[in-house]
Amino acid sequence: MRISDCNPISLALALGVVTMTAPAASAADAAARNPQVEAIVAAISPQRIEARIRKLASFHTRHTLSETTSDSRGIGAARRWIKAELDACSKAAGGALQVAFDAFTQPQARRVPQAVEIVNVVAILPGTLPGARERHFVVSGHYDSMPSNVMDPVSDAPGANDDASGVAAVMEIACAMAAHRFDATLVFMAVAGEEQGLLGAAHWAEQAKMKRLDIAGMITNDIIGSSTADDGARNDRAVRLFANGLPALLLAQASADAAAAQLARGHIEAITRSGGEADTPAHQLGRYLKETGERYLPGFSVDLIPRPDRFLRGGDHLAFLERGYAAVRFTEPAEDYRHQHQNVRVEQGVQYGDLPEFVDFSYVAQVARVNAAGLASLALAPASPRDVGIEVVALENDTTLRWSANAEPDVLGYRILWRAPGEPVWRHSRDVGNATRYTLKGVSKDNYVFAVAAVDRDGNASPASFARPWRPR
Repeated sequence: MRISDCNPISLALALGVVTMTAPAASAADAAARNPQVEAIVAAISPQRIEARIRKLASFHTRHTLSETTSDSRGIGAARRWIKAELDACSKAAGGALQVAFDAFTQPQARRVPQAVEIVNVVAILPGTLPGARERHFVVSGHYDSMPSNVMDPVSDAPGANDDASGVAAVMEIACAMAAHRFDATLVFMAVAGEEQGLLGAAHWAEQAKMKRLDIAGMITNDIIGSSTADDGARNDRAVRLFANGLPALLLAQASADAAAAQLARGHIEAITRSGGEADTPAHQLGRYLKETGERYLPGFSVDLIPRPDRFLRGGDHLAFLERGYAAVRFTEPAEDYRHQHQNVRVEQGVQYGDLPEFVDFSYVAQVARVNAAGLASLALAPASPRDVGIEVVALENDTTLRWSANAEPDVLGYRILWRAPGEPVWRHSRDVGNATRYTLKGVSKDNYVFAVAAVDRDGNASPASFARPWRPR
């Protein structure tokens, strides 16, 4: 490749030019946008999302324990329709998506009175770059629903927001991305059993762990349908993103799996010794999705919440976090609990129930665009650098970082990022060319948190890898 063919970011990396960026929010400008990602974002249709949400709600109930033989009611009809829709999208894209049922028998459990078959619908878009296609990025919504009583499989539970909104978004993203090719592999899932205990997601995540799949990041979309709070206040320009992997690490250190527990203890020790409590891989995934989402949707805010999830609630990403994967959750800004987990009814003049009339379809499309921008950017970018460390060998006011070179053939160079402790996002960066060691003169390692990202020839940057203390052995 000739240097004259590089975009500005690649040219700076190729020459080893030092560049300082403005704060992350102002760095999300048009010059940094990838045309392929822009095309995917532009292809997201609120009309198709609306049609799919209404269709999912029309099955009356999608309770995990509901009937499976009817073509018009229950979870069986819903999953067959989801698969048919994804099959149609795959056909339109030349068979790009590998669509299949992922079925298993769930034995009796706390919210499962008797053994039941649970079926996830999974569409895989294989990666195309050797050395990168083994990396997987997963995005999900759950297609099961529930009325007021989680054990009631008969009453109507249209589940338009919880979580037909997330499923419709994932389907739309899958169909929009099927026409494109990516370095890494993308997995689009509509999972079941969420309301009964995250059962479908836990099964898939456990199988991935047993197969030693490289799950580089997981996103769940759960309750992304309403821009209006219970007090009537409307906010259609923001979405919450819950991102924090530290509690999962703390739990893992007590695991019965000795190897997993030892690994978790090592992570925790390194994090706490260097002030990296807000720098787990889940935190970095959240920062990446915020930055890319706001870059491609100017004026739309991705509000990072440094918690695994909301209090007293949980979503399918937790099943991945618990197994050591970076996983995050998108949820609308303020929930209206009259339209979640409620029997459909009118009480004292108030309509209860999770009905399509309470869903803002244009807002769902915006959240789907944020997802699509992040997923496409992740799947086009290199892997996060490995073995990133801060040299702690001398008392000085400079900072020297080191890392291992990436294996991908299209990596052009690396970017050092830093921010003050307590700041939620990266505030400064410097492109340092194709080096594996670099000294930031006059930037004290005692005053900032550091990380390194890899950048390819097209300017696609990886999520950051947190820099831990390093000393020669």
